[in-house]
Amino acid sequence: KKQAQETIQTEAARCGMYFVNRRWMGGMLTNFSTVKKRIDRLQELRKLQQEGQFEQMPKKEAKKLQDELDRLMFHFDGIADMKRLPGALYVVDPRKEHIAVTEANRLKIPVVAIVDSNCDPDLITYVIPGNDDAIRAVKLLTGKIADACQEGRQEAQARGEIPAEVEEREFLETPRYEEIEEYLEDEDDFLPTVSEDEFIGRTGEEEEAR
Repeated sequence: KKQAQETIQTEAARCGMYFVNRRWMGGMLTNFSTVKKRIDRLQELRKLQQEGQFEQMPKKEAKKLQDELDRLMFHFDGIADMKRLPGALYVVDPRKEHIAVTEANRLKIPVVAIVDSNCDPDLITYVIPGNDDAIRAVKLLTGKIADACQEGRQEAQARGEIPAEVEEREFLETPRYEEIEEYLEDEDDFLPTVSEDEFIGRTGEEEEAR
């Protein structure tokens, strides 16, 4: 959800959590092995860039690799360090992000979501009633979720269950993101996905199966 993009990135960075705040690619959870290959490629290209190797290449080749890096960052920068599936998913507007909700439900990953009047609460594990179009409400609720993540991390550290606290994460911004986003509007996803109609049909069948 565009109006929540900045808030999601800011709060995720503050509490050291992974995030997707642009376009959810179908299969990001259910086809994580493929996603992991893309993440590995992102890390490889980022390392080449940081070492200054792009500058030593012919301009055409360097531009091609920079374009590839920008596109991978557009999709995966927020999960570039993620090694395994998350233990829970926080979603703003589960109706719009129906693919993410479908995948999480299929994998039995708990979903915490801001649920507006046009959303089905039965698909959400932990419902937060609220207006997902109100920027201030999204900021407030997302901030509380980030606070809870930090508190949980501190408690786990006190019990010796996890290592020292993760530093606040920083994510790179590029002015080309908007250009890439416009280009991708007409591009097919490279991972399997489902339409909203399929989502509604499948979740209905799953409910009947229960």
